[in-house]
Amino acid sequence: MKWQVEVYEARPDLRLSSSKAAAQQRSINLAISSRGIAALRAVDASAAERFLQTVIPMRGRMIHDRHGNLQSQPYDKDGQCINSIDRTLLNEGLLEEASATPNIRFNFEHKVLSADFDQRVLFLRDGNSGTDVRVKFDLCIAADGSYSIIRRQLMRVVRMNFQQEYIPHEYIELKMPAGHDEHGNPAFLLDPNHLHIWPRHSFMLIALPNKDKTFTCTLFAPTVEFDRLITREDILLWFQNHFPDALSLLGEDKLLKDFEKNPRSPLITTKLTPYHYKDRCVILGDAAHSMVPFFGQGLNCGLEDVRVLLTLLQEECVVPTRAMPNSGDPESDFIDQRLAKALARYSASRHEDVVAICELAMDNYIEMRHSVTTPVYIIKKALDHLLFSLTARGPTVLSSLGDSLSRIAFPTANPRGWLPLYTMVTFRPDISYATAKRKAARQAIILTTMARLGTVGMCATSFYLTWRVLRWLRSQR
Repeated sequence: MKWQVEVYEARPDLRLSSSKAAAQQRSINLAISSRGIAALRAVDASAAERFLQTVIPMRGRMIHDRHGNLQSQPYDKDGQCINSIDRTLLNEGLLEEASATPNIRFNFEHKVLSADFDQRVLFLRDGNSGTDVRVKFDLCIAADGSYSIIRRQLMRVVRMNFQQEYIPHEYIELKMPAGHDEHGNPAFLLDPNHLHIWPRHSFMLIALPNKDKTFTCTLFAPTVEFDRLITREDILLWFQNHFPDALSLLGEDKLLKDFEKNPRSPLITTKLTPYHYKDRCVILGDAAHSMVPFFGQGLNCGLEDVRVLLTLLQEECVVPTRAMPNSGDPESDFIDQRLAKALARYSASRHEDVVAICELAMDNYIEMRHSVTTPVYIIKKALDHLLFSLTARGPTVLSSLGDSLSRIAFPTANPRGWLPLYTMVTFRPDISYATAKRKAARQAIILTTMARLGTVGMCATSFYLTWRVLRWLRSQR
């Protein structure tokens, strides 16, 4: 027996040409890494491979300084990469896969107004007819974004701890057009196998490649910085001062059009607990944990939510065993104990991981916009990779984890050896975010101690050499 799934979406079907223009204006390009890929494979391995045909691998960061000089910083000593994926292509692909499943039906332009979880009823508005609709359900799984309506309804029936924070920064999307090769064919203006970063201390510009040879660029800056860019002259002068090489690639006219057309969007962090109510509702993705995009884990964490929930449902042997209850009937008070236990375990176990990645994402903003340019960061990074190389037993191949990740949320509870934080977060879906954060904190103490000892050693060596030189000079008198 299978669940009969009804999907309700407030927006129109994005596969329709009329929906595409609006979708292109507010989209940070997506980076999918091992966690997201592992989640897709756990649901449908063949579909995951089809999605991967559309990605562009990025093997490291390319740092652009103010003078146009470039520095490549690989993500991984074994060449593992993150992947730039077109948000529209991914969403359309997921819709196509789900639509092809017989027990799933989509209802677009249906906006949730409220919910009565005790009576197991959703109240929606049909955007096509303008009429209100009542929908009965056994289990409501909500992934309705940072401003989730279902989350607000949950607050009425559970004692939810909720924290929301707007950081004092915003972003705007820009588009870098394709160039042309010697034969007149479209070509990338930058190396497509890097995530390009122009770090400028309190703000930064990034660029991710697209299949059509363009780059999606995103400017992140404090709100007060954006507020200074009032006229077209202000914008051009600011880019000439801070991003002269990027300006030449973006083109002045295209840059100004993007600034006028594309909205400035806020950046928000949301933390809350619990994520469920009895056996009736659970929230996933941004509805449960909005995060800033600076570790590239928003998409990956949301997909991992699905994988983790799936493993818990399987562990508790949850199956659809009863008919849809009718509102007001005694059966609406029935609680499926297995399902309730699985959802409770999800809330209890997932919260620590979600808080960890939200905090790591904010920390990574400081790293990307400033730390990557400092000598101390470069030295620590080199030492981090050296210790990794000396203790690692070889790369963990994602395909080798497939079976265990479909059965166990995080098979590696106590990772051995030295592992850089970025490696654990990005390339090791068998390690939870919280475990990665704790291990990285312990390793950071060791790195700091080694760096201090190294500084003391260098000072001692310098004094010793100076003393020997002075002695030699005296002997020459």
